[in-house]
Amino acid sequence: MKIMKLKIVYIILALSLVNASCKDALELDPTTAVPEGEVFKNTDNVATVINGTWKYLNDTYFTYANPGYTAVMRTSDAMGSDVAVTTKYGYRDAYAFTELTNNRSNRVNSFWIMLYKVIDNMNNVIAKVDGAEGSTETKNVLKGRAKALRAFSYLNLATFYQFSYLKDKNAKSVPIYTEPSTLSTEGKSRSTQAEVYELILKDLKDSESLLASAGRADKYEINAEVVYGLLARTYLQVGEWKLAAAYAEKAAQKYNLMTPSDYQAGFNDLGNSEWIWGHQQTNEQNVASYTFHYLDVSSAGSYYYSFMADPYFKDLFDTSDVRYALFEWDNLPGREGFLRYKKFKFKSNLIGDIVYMRASEMVLIAAEGYARAGEKDKAVSALNKLRAARNAKLFSGNDTDQLIAAVLIERRKELWGEGFALSDILRTQGKVARKSYVDADGKPIQVQIVGADGKPKLVNGQGHRVIKFPNGSNFVENSPYYLFAIPYEETVRNPNL
Repeated sequence: MKIMKLKIVYIILALSLVNASCKDALELDPTTAVPEGEVFKNTDNVATVINGTWKYLNDTYFTYANPGYTAVMRTSDAMGSDVAVTTKYGYRDAYAFTELTNNRSNRVNSFWIMLYKVIDNMNNVIAKVDGAEGSTETKNVLKGRAKALRAFSYLNLATFYQFSYLKDKNAKSVPIYTEPSTLSTEGKSRSTQAEVYELILKDLKDSESLLASAGRADKYEINAEVVYGLLARTYLQVGEWKLAAAYAEKAAQKYNLMTPSDYQAGFNDLGNSEWIWGHQQTNEQNVASYTFHYLDVSSAGSYYYSFMADPYFKDLFDTSDVRYALFEWDNLPGREGFLRYKKFKFKSNLIGDIVYMRASEMVLIAAEGYARAGEKDKAVSALNKLRAARNAKLFSGNDTDQLIAAVLIERRKELWGEGFALSDILRTQGKVARKSYVDADGKPIQVQIVGADGKPKLVNGQGHRVIKFPNGSNFVENSPYYLFAIPYEETVRNPNL
Protein backbone atom coordinates (compact mmCIF):
# COMPACT_ATOMS: atom_id res chain seq x y z
CA MET A 1 0.00 0.00 0.00
CA LYS A 2 1.20 3.50 -0.77
CA ILE A 3 1.76 5.89 2.10
CA MET A 4 0.35 9.39 2.13
CA LYS A 5 2.83 11.74 0.51
CA LEU A 6 4.40 14.12 3.01
CA LYS A 7 4.02 17.55 1.46
CA ILE A 8 7.25 19.52 1.33
CA VAL A 9 7.14 22.64 3.46
CA TYR A 10 8.61 24.93 0.86
CA ILE A 11 8.08 28.10 2.92
CA ILE A 12 8.30 30.44 -0.03
CA LEU A 13 5.93 33.32 -0.56
CA ALA A 14 7.77 34.49 -3.64
CA LEU A 15 11.26 34.28 -5.01
CA SER A 16 12.00 37.65 -3.48
CA LEU A 17 12.01 35.91 -0.09
CA VAL A 18 14.76 33.43 -0.84
CA ASN A 19 17.26 35.35 1.26
CA ALA A 20 14.98 35.54 4.30
CA SER A 21 16.32 34.17 7.57
CA CYS A 22 14.58 31.89 10.06
CA LYS A 23 13.79 34.92 12.18
CA ASP A 24 11.58 36.34 9.45
CA ALA A 25 7.89 35.46 9.49
CA LEU A 26 7.47 33.14 6.51
CA GLU A 27 4.13 31.62 5.57
CA LEU A 28 4.04 27.85 6.01
CA ASP A 29 1.30 27.08 3.50
CA PRO A 30 1.46 29.60 0.66
CA THR A 31 -1.68 29.93 -1.41
CA THR A 32 0.34 30.01 -4.61
CA ALA A 33 2.48 26.91 -5.03
CA VAL A 34 6.03 27.43 -6.26
CA PRO A 35 7.19 24.92 -8.90
CA GLU A 36 9.73 22.44 -7.55
CA GLY A 37 12.23 23.52 -10.18
CA GLU A 38 12.20 27.02 -8.73
CA VAL A 39 12.37 25.80 -5.13
CA PHE A 40 15.64 23.98 -5.75
CA LYS A 41 16.90 26.25 -8.52
CA ASN A 42 19.70 27.82 -6.48
CA THR A 43 21.32 27.57 -3.08
CA ASP A 44 19.50 30.63 -1.75
CA ASN A 45 16.20 28.88 -2.38
CA VAL A 46 17.46 25.64 -0.82
CA ALA A 47 18.53 27.56 2.28
CA THR A 48 14.98 28.89 2.50
CA VAL A 49 13.64 25.34 2.51
CA ILE A 50 15.91 24.46 5.46
CA ASN A 51 15.08 27.64 7.34
CA GLY A 52 11.38 27.18 6.69
CA THR A 53 11.52 23.60 7.88
CA TRP A 54 13.19 24.78 11.08
CA LYS A 55 10.38 27.27 11.50
CA TYR A 56 7.82 24.53 10.85
CA LEU A 57 9.48 22.29 13.46
CA ASN A 58 9.35 25.01 16.10
CA ASP A 59 6.48 27.34 15.29
CA THR A 60 3.60 25.17 14.14
CA TYR A 61 0.51 24.91 16.33
CA PHE A 62 -1.09 21.50 16.23
CA THR A 63 -2.99 22.56 19.35
CA TYR A 64 -2.12 25.14 21.99
CA ALA A 65 -0.56 22.30 23.98
CA ASN A 66 1.44 21.22 20.92
CA PRO A 67 3.53 24.21 19.83
CA GLY A 68 5.97 22.37 17.59
CA TYR A 69 8.99 20.51 18.90
CA THR A 70 8.80 22.17 22.32
CA ALA A 71 5.79 19.92 22.95
CA VAL A 72 8.05 16.87 22.62
CA MET A 73 10.35 18.30 25.27
CA ARG A 74 7.47 19.20 27.58
CA THR A 75 5.98 15.73 27.16
CA SER A 76 9.29 14.10 28.06
CA ASP A 77 9.49 16.12 31.26
CA ALA A 78 5.82 15.61 32.16
CA MET A 79 6.32 11.84 31.96
CA GLY A 80 9.35 11.92 34.26
CA SER A 81 9.97 12.01 37.99
CA ASP A 82 10.54 15.64 38.95
CA VAL A 83 7.73 17.68 37.38
CA ALA A 84 4.48 17.55 39.33
CA VAL A 85 1.94 18.52 36.65
CA THR A 86 -1.30 20.08 37.84
CA THR A 87 -4.73 19.27 36.40
CA LYS A 88 -4.69 22.32 34.11
CA TYR A 89 -4.85 22.06 30.33
CA GLY A 90 -1.75 20.91 28.54
CA TYR A 91 0.20 17.89 29.70
CA ARG A 92 -1.96 16.35 32.41
CA ASP A 93 -2.71 13.23 30.32
CA ALA A 94 0.90 12.75 29.28
CA TYR A 95 1.83 13.05 32.97
CA ALA A 96 -0.72 10.34 33.79
CA PHE A 97 0.60 7.99 31.03
CA THR A 98 -2.79 7.85 29.31
CA GLU A 99 -2.03 9.94 26.22
CA LEU A 100 1.12 8.77 24.43
CA THR A 101 -0.07 5.15 24.47
CA ASN A 102 -3.31 6.23 22.77
CA ASN A 103 -2.64 5.94 19.04
CA ARG A 104 -5.65 8.14 18.22
CA SER A 105 -4.61 11.11 20.35
CA ASN A 106 -3.82 14.44 18.74
CA ARG A 107 -0.39 14.60 20.33
CA VAL A 108 0.61 11.15 19.06
CA ASN A 109 -0.45 12.12 15.56
CA SER A 110 1.20 15.54 15.59
CA PHE A 111 4.59 14.27 16.80
CA TRP A 112 4.77 11.60 14.09
CA ILE A 113 3.71 13.95 11.29
CA MET A 114 6.08 16.68 12.45
CA LEU A 115 9.19 14.52 12.64
CA TYR A 116 8.57 12.71 9.36
CA LYS A 117 7.74 15.92 7.53
CA VAL A 118 11.08 17.35 8.64
CA ILE A 119 12.75 14.14 7.44
CA ASP A 120 11.04 14.32 4.06
CA ASN A 121 11.99 17.95 3.57
CA MET A 122 15.61 17.15 4.37
CA ASN A 123 15.51 14.14 2.04
CA ASN A 124 14.54 16.55 -0.72
CA VAL A 125 17.37 18.93 0.13
CA ILE A 126 19.95 16.15 0.29
CA ALA A 127 18.80 14.69 -3.04
CA LYS A 128 18.53 17.97 -4.95
CA VAL A 129 21.00 20.49 -3.56
CA ASP A 130 23.87 19.29 -5.78
CA GLY A 131 21.83 20.26 -8.84
CA ALA A 132 21.18 23.79 -7.60
CA GLU A 133 23.03 26.86 -8.84
CA GLY A 134 25.68 28.01 -6.37
CA SER A 135 29.10 27.25 -5.02
CA THR A 136 30.20 23.80 -3.92
CA GLU A 137 31.08 25.22 -0.51
CA THR A 138 27.55 26.54 0.01
CA LYS A 139 26.02 23.27 -1.18
CA ASN A 140 28.14 21.34 1.30
CA VAL A 141 26.97 23.52 4.18
CA LEU A 142 23.33 23.10 3.17
CA LYS A 143 23.73 19.35 2.80
CA GLY A 144 25.51 19.15 6.16
CA ARG A 145 22.69 21.01 7.91
CA ALA A 146 20.06 18.90 6.18
CA LYS A 147 21.75 15.67 7.23
CA ALA A 148 22.11 16.88 10.81
CA LEU A 149 18.45 17.89 11.00
CA ARG A 150 17.42 14.53 9.53
CA ALA A 151 19.60 12.78 12.11
CA PHE A 152 18.06 14.88 14.88
CA SER A 153 14.58 13.79 13.80
CA TYR A 154 15.52 10.12 13.63
CA LEU A 155 17.26 10.40 17.01
CA ASN A 156 13.97 11.56 18.54
CA LEU A 157 12.09 8.72 16.86
CA ALA A 158 14.61 6.11 18.03
CA THR A 159 14.55 7.57 21.55
CA PHE A 160 10.81 7.65 22.15
CA TYR A 161 9.33 4.90 19.97
CA GLN A 162 11.39 1.95 21.19
CA PHE A 163 13.36 0.96 24.26
CA SER A 164 17.06 1.63 24.63
CA TYR A 165 19.51 0.46 21.98
CA LEU A 166 21.46 -1.11 24.84
CA LYS A 167 18.43 -3.19 25.85
CA ASP A 168 17.96 -4.72 22.40
CA LYS A 169 19.55 -3.15 19.35
CA ASN A 170 17.61 -5.55 17.12
CA ALA A 171 14.21 -4.43 18.37
CA LYS A 172 11.90 -2.98 15.74
CA SER A 173 11.97 0.80 15.83
CA VAL A 174 10.58 3.10 13.11
CA PRO A 175 10.55 3.08 9.30
CA ILE A 176 13.54 4.66 7.55
CA TYR A 177 13.00 6.93 4.55
CA THR A 178 16.02 8.52 2.89
CA GLU A 179 14.52 9.45 -0.48
CA PRO A 180 11.98 12.20 -1.21
CA SER A 181 8.45 10.82 -0.95
CA THR A 182 6.12 10.81 -3.94
CA LEU A 183 2.59 9.57 -4.59
CA SER A 184 4.09 6.20 -5.48
CA THR A 185 6.23 5.84 -2.35
CA GLU A 186 5.52 2.54 -0.62
CA GLY A 187 5.15 2.40 3.13
CA LYS A 188 8.17 0.71 4.69
CA SER A 189 8.42 -1.72 7.55
CA ARG A 190 9.99 -0.76 10.84
CA SER A 191 13.77 -0.90 10.87
CA THR A 192 15.71 -2.09 13.89
CA GLN A 193 17.23 0.24 16.44
CA ALA A 194 20.65 -0.77 15.09
CA GLU A 195 19.66 0.28 11.57
CA VAL A 196 18.19 3.60 12.70
CA TYR A 197 21.24 4.48 14.78
CA GLU A 198 23.52 3.45 11.92
CA LEU A 199 21.77 6.05 9.73
CA ILE A 200 21.90 8.68 12.48
CA LEU A 201 25.63 8.23 12.97
CA LYS A 202 26.34 8.19 9.24
CA ASP A 203 24.39 11.43 8.74
CA LEU A 204 26.15 13.11 11.66
CA LYS A 205 29.61 11.97 10.58
CA ASP A 206 28.87 13.29 7.09
CA SER A 207 27.70 16.56 8.65
CA GLU A 208 30.83 16.77 10.77
CA SER A 209 32.92 16.78 7.60
CA LEU A 210 30.61 19.02 5.57
CA LEU A 211 30.31 21.64 8.34
CA ALA A 212 33.92 21.51 9.57
CA SER A 213 34.62 25.13 8.63
CA ALA A 214 31.07 26.49 8.39
CA GLY A 215 30.23 29.67 10.25
CA ARG A 216 26.79 30.80 11.34
CA ALA A 217 25.02 34.07 11.96
CA ASP A 218 22.59 32.79 14.59
CA LYS A 219 22.45 29.94 17.09
CA TYR A 220 19.50 28.27 15.39
CA GLU A 221 21.81 27.39 12.50
CA ILE A 222 23.52 24.03 12.75
CA ASN A 223 27.32 24.25 12.85
CA ALA A 224 30.11 21.86 13.82
CA GLU A 225 29.55 22.32 17.59
CA VAL A 226 25.86 21.38 17.24
CA VAL A 227 26.87 18.28 15.30
CA TYR A 228 29.45 17.40 17.97
CA GLY A 229 26.69 17.69 20.58
CA LEU A 230 24.33 15.46 18.59
CA LEU A 231 27.11 12.91 18.17
CA ALA A 232 27.75 13.01 21.92
CA ARG A 233 24.07 12.33 22.60
CA THR A 234 23.99 9.52 20.05
CA TYR A 235 27.15 7.82 21.29
CA LEU A 236 25.73 7.96 24.81
CA GLN A 237 22.63 6.16 23.52
CA VAL A 238 24.61 3.34 21.90
CA GLY A 239 27.14 2.90 24.70
CA GLU A 240 30.22 4.30 22.98
CA TRP A 241 31.28 5.97 26.19
CA LYS A 242 34.66 7.41 25.26
CA LEU A 243 33.36 8.80 21.97
CA ALA A 244 30.41 10.36 23.81
CA ALA A 245 32.78 12.08 26.24
CA ALA A 246 35.20 13.21 23.51
CA TYR A 247 32.50 14.75 21.33
CA ALA A 248 30.80 16.38 24.32
CA GLU A 249 34.05 18.13 25.19
CA LYS A 250 34.44 19.29 21.59
CA ALA A 251 30.89 20.63 21.55
CA ALA A 252 31.34 22.66 24.74
CA GLN A 253 34.86 23.97 24.29
CA LYS A 254 33.81 27.41 23.00
CA TYR A 255 31.00 27.96 25.51
CA ASN A 256 31.31 29.15 29.09
CA LEU A 257 29.16 27.86 31.94
CA MET A 258 26.76 30.59 32.95
CA THR A 259 27.10 32.72 36.05
CA PRO A 260 24.70 32.40 39.00
CA SER A 261 22.89 35.57 37.95
CA ASP A 262 22.50 34.25 34.42
CA TYR A 263 21.08 31.01 35.78
CA GLN A 264 18.35 32.94 37.54
CA ALA A 265 17.55 35.17 34.55
CA GLY A 266 14.81 32.92 33.16
CA PHE A 267 16.30 30.60 30.53
CA ASN A 268 14.77 32.71 27.80
CA ASP A 269 17.66 34.26 25.86
CA LEU A 270 19.54 32.67 22.96
CA GLY A 271 22.47 34.96 23.77
CA ASN A 272 23.21 33.03 26.97
CA SER A 273 26.88 32.07 27.04
CA GLU A 274 26.06 28.39 27.61
CA TRP A 275 23.58 27.92 24.80
CA ILE A 276 25.03 26.01 21.87
CA TRP A 277 21.78 25.59 19.93
CA GLY A 278 18.33 27.08 20.26
CA HIS A 279 15.38 28.78 18.64
CA GLN A 280 14.91 32.52 18.77
CA GLN A 281 11.52 34.12 19.30
CA THR A 282 10.33 37.53 18.18
CA ASN A 283 7.09 39.46 18.60
CA GLU A 284 6.11 38.29 15.12
CA GLN A 285 7.38 34.70 15.41
CA ASN A 286 6.54 33.45 18.86
CA VAL A 287 4.54 30.20 18.73
CA ALA A 288 7.24 28.20 20.51
CA SER A 289 7.07 30.69 23.38
CA TYR A 290 3.67 29.30 24.30
CA THR A 291 5.52 26.52 26.08
CA PHE A 292 6.51 29.07 28.75
CA HIS A 293 2.87 29.18 29.89
CA TYR A 294 3.44 25.70 31.32
CA LEU A 295 7.01 26.17 32.56
CA ASP A 296 6.81 29.69 33.96
CA VAL A 297 5.18 29.39 37.37
CA SER A 298 6.04 32.83 38.72
CA SER A 299 5.42 35.53 36.09
CA ALA A 300 2.12 37.40 36.19
CA GLY A 301 1.65 36.99 32.43
CA SER A 302 1.95 33.21 32.53
CA TYR A 303 -1.34 31.35 32.21
CA TYR A 304 -1.25 27.66 33.15
CA TYR A 305 1.43 27.43 35.88
CA SER A 306 1.21 23.68 35.44
CA PHE A 307 4.82 22.44 35.63
CA MET A 308 5.32 22.54 39.37
CA ALA A 309 8.25 20.78 41.04
CA ASP A 310 8.04 17.61 43.07
CA PRO A 311 8.90 18.71 46.65
CA TYR A 312 11.29 15.75 46.94
CA PHE A 313 13.19 17.14 43.96
CA LYS A 314 14.17 20.13 46.08
CA ASP A 315 15.86 17.77 48.53
CA LEU A 316 18.42 16.80 45.87
CA PHE A 317 20.03 20.26 46.06
CA ASP A 318 22.51 21.67 48.53
CA THR A 319 21.18 24.82 50.15
CA SER A 320 24.27 26.66 48.91
CA ASP A 321 23.47 25.70 45.31
CA VAL A 322 22.48 28.68 43.15
CA ARG A 323 19.65 26.54 41.77
CA TYR A 324 18.20 26.01 45.24
CA ALA A 325 17.20 29.68 45.40
CA LEU A 326 14.76 29.10 42.52
CA PHE A 327 12.39 27.08 44.72
CA GLU A 328 9.40 28.84 46.29
CA TRP A 329 6.19 27.56 47.84
CA ASP A 330 3.18 28.97 46.00
CA ASN A 331 0.84 31.12 48.08
CA LEU A 332 -1.77 32.09 45.49
CA PRO A 333 -5.40 30.93 45.83
CA GLY A 334 -5.95 27.58 44.18
CA ARG A 335 -2.23 26.87 44.08
CA GLU A 336 -1.30 27.08 47.75
CA GLY A 337 1.30 24.54 48.71
CA PHE A 338 2.59 23.73 45.24
CA LEU A 339 6.35 24.11 44.83
CA ARG A 340 7.43 26.58 42.20
CA TYR A 341 10.75 26.10 40.46
CA LYS A 342 11.39 29.48 38.92
CA LYS A 343 13.90 28.39 36.29
CA PHE A 344 11.90 29.52 33.24
CA LYS A 345 10.47 33.03 33.01
CA PHE A 346 8.92 35.00 30.20
CA LYS A 347 10.69 38.06 28.93
CA SER A 348 8.84 41.30 29.56
CA ASN A 349 7.07 40.99 26.19
CA LEU A 350 5.83 37.48 27.07
CA ILE A 351 8.08 35.57 24.71
CA GLY A 352 11.12 33.41 25.39
CA ASP A 353 13.80 31.75 23.29
CA ILE A 354 13.94 27.96 23.32
CA VAL A 355 17.07 26.10 24.43
CA TYR A 356 17.99 22.93 22.50
CA MET A 357 21.56 22.30 23.69
CA ARG A 358 23.76 23.75 26.43
CA ALA A 359 27.38 23.40 27.44
CA SER A 360 26.37 22.03 30.85
CA GLU A 361 24.60 19.10 29.16
CA MET A 362 27.84 18.37 27.33
CA VAL A 363 29.84 18.52 30.58
CA LEU A 364 27.45 15.97 32.06
CA ILE A 365 27.71 13.72 28.99
CA ALA A 366 31.48 13.84 29.36
CA ALA A 367 31.18 12.98 33.06
CA GLU A 368 28.87 10.05 32.37
CA GLY A 369 30.88 8.81 29.41
CA TYR A 370 34.14 8.83 31.34
CA ALA A 371 32.51 7.24 34.38
CA ARG A 372 31.02 4.37 32.38
CA ALA A 373 34.35 3.92 30.56
CA GLY A 374 36.15 3.52 33.88
CA GLU A 375 38.05 6.82 33.68
CA LYS A 376 36.93 8.01 37.09
CA ASP A 377 39.31 10.94 37.51
CA LYS A 378 38.14 12.54 34.28
CA ALA A 379 34.53 11.85 35.21
CA VAL A 380 34.86 13.44 38.64
CA SER A 381 36.65 16.43 37.14
CA ALA A 382 33.83 17.02 34.66
CA LEU A 383 31.09 16.56 37.26
CA ASN A 384 32.79 18.89 39.72
CA LYS A 385 33.37 21.50 37.05
CA LEU A 386 29.60 21.88 36.82
CA ARG A 387 29.00 21.58 40.55
CA ALA A 388 31.57 24.27 41.25
CA ALA A 389 29.86 26.59 38.77
CA ARG A 390 26.56 26.03 40.62
CA ASN A 391 28.19 26.42 44.07
CA ALA A 392 27.21 22.85 44.97
CA LYS A 393 29.24 20.44 47.07
CA LEU A 394 31.92 18.67 45.09
CA PHE A 395 31.77 14.93 44.54
CA SER A 396 34.35 12.76 46.27
CA GLY A 397 34.69 9.00 46.28
CA ASN A 398 36.03 6.07 44.29
CA ASP A 399 32.91 3.97 43.74
CA THR A 400 31.99 3.93 40.06
CA ASP A 401 28.33 3.11 40.62
CA GLN A 402 27.97 6.00 43.06
CA LEU A 403 29.69 8.28 40.58
CA ILE A 404 27.35 7.32 37.73
CA ALA A 405 24.35 7.73 40.03
CA ALA A 406 25.60 11.18 41.01
CA VAL A 407 25.96 12.20 37.36
CA LEU A 408 22.41 11.03 36.55
CA ILE A 409 21.03 12.97 39.53
CA GLU A 410 22.98 16.01 38.40
CA ARG A 411 21.34 15.68 34.97
CA ARG A 412 17.94 15.78 36.67
CA LYS A 413 18.94 18.88 38.63
CA GLU A 414 20.64 20.77 35.83
CA LEU A 415 18.39 19.88 32.89
CA TRP A 416 14.98 20.07 34.58
CA GLY A 417 12.37 21.32 32.12
CA GLU A 418 14.64 20.98 29.08
CA GLY A 419 13.18 17.76 27.71
CA PHE A 420 15.48 15.04 29.05
CA ALA A 421 13.42 13.35 31.78
CA LEU A 422 11.72 10.54 29.86
CA SER A 423 14.54 10.18 27.34
CA ASP A 424 17.01 9.58 30.19
CA ILE A 425 14.68 7.03 31.79
CA LEU A 426 14.44 5.14 28.50
CA ARG A 427 18.14 5.48 27.70
CA THR A 428 19.33 4.19 31.08
CA GLN A 429 16.53 1.60 31.42
CA GLY A 430 15.46 3.33 34.60
CA LYS A 431 12.00 3.93 35.97
CA VAL A 432 9.88 6.88 37.00
CA ALA A 433 10.27 7.72 40.69
CA ARG A 434 7.24 9.43 42.21
CA LYS A 435 5.63 9.31 45.62
CA SER A 436 2.97 11.28 47.43
CA TYR A 437 4.08 14.18 49.60
CA VAL A 438 2.97 12.67 52.90
CA ASP A 439 4.62 11.74 56.18
CA ALA A 440 5.16 8.26 57.61
CA ASP A 441 1.53 8.17 58.79
CA GLY A 442 0.20 9.05 55.35
CA LYS A 443 -0.76 12.58 56.36
CA PRO A 444 0.02 15.58 54.09
CA ILE A 445 3.28 17.30 54.92
CA GLN A 446 2.67 20.91 55.81
CA VAL A 447 4.75 23.78 54.46
CA GLN A 448 4.93 27.42 55.41
CA ILE A 449 3.75 30.14 53.04
CA VAL A 450 2.93 33.83 53.38
CA GLY A 451 -0.83 34.31 53.52
CA ALA A 452 -2.90 37.07 51.93
CA ASP A 453 -2.63 39.03 55.18
CA GLY A 454 1.16 38.97 54.95
CA LYS A 455 1.50 36.55 57.83
CA PRO A 456 3.06 33.08 57.63
CA LYS A 457 0.73 30.13 57.70
CA LEU A 458 0.92 26.36 57.26
CA VAL A 459 -0.75 24.60 54.33
CA ASN A 460 -0.60 21.11 52.92
CA GLY A 461 2.32 20.67 50.55
CA GLN A 462 1.31 19.55 47.06
CA GLY A 463 3.35 17.02 45.13
CA HIS A 464 2.69 14.20 42.69
CA ARG A 465 -0.94 13.24 42.13
CA VAL A 466 -0.11 10.27 39.83
CA ILE A 467 2.17 7.68 41.43
CA LYS A 468 1.21 4.56 39.46
CA PHE A 469 0.51 3.52 35.90
CA PRO A 470 -3.11 3.74 34.65
CA ASN A 471 -3.65 0.04 35.36
CA GLY A 472 -2.72 0.57 39.01
CA SER A 473 0.68 -1.10 38.77
CA ASN A 474 3.90 0.40 40.12
CA PHE A 475 6.41 2.18 37.92
CA VAL A 476 8.96 -0.26 36.49
CA GLU A 477 11.85 -0.28 34.05
CA ASN A 478 11.19 -0.63 30.31
CA SER A 479 7.43 -0.22 30.59
CA PRO A 480 5.35 0.10 27.39
CA TYR A 481 3.72 3.10 29.07
CA TYR A 482 6.96 5.04 28.43
CA LEU A 483 6.84 4.61 24.65
CA PHE A 484 5.13 6.87 22.13
CA ALA A 485 2.55 5.10 20.00
CA ILE A 486 2.60 5.07 16.21
CA PRO A 487 -0.59 6.89 15.08
CA TYR A 488 -3.58 4.78 14.15
CA GLU A 489 -3.89 6.52 10.78
CA GLU A 490 -0.30 5.59 9.96
CA THR A 491 -0.96 1.93 10.76
CA VAL A 492 -3.97 2.01 8.42
CA ARG A 493 -2.07 3.68 5.57
CA ASN A 494 0.99 1.49 5.96
CA PRO A 495 0.22 -2.18 6.69
CA ASN A 496 3.96 -2.92 6.48
CA LEU A 497 4.56 -1.45 9.94
